[in-house]
Amino acid sequence: MAKIQINGKKVVIKQNFTLQDVLKKYKLNKKKVAIELNGKILPQNEYKKKALKNNDKIEIVQFIGGG
Repeated sequence: MAKIQINGKKVVIKQNFTLQDVLKKYKLNKKKVAIELNGKILPQNEYKKKALKNNDKIEIVQFIGGG
């Protein structure tokens, strides 16, 4: 288990949890979000590869259309 922070909220995740797993858990479409991990914006092709570790800080911004 690892403790991470998502948008300011502390959560506990399983070992080897990836950013893709976070998106699935919160039912977010990777095409409609931007993810910052520890102050660095990551490209979408890294979401499946990037395993999260203890004390990681994630900010997820969701794009919403409107007019």
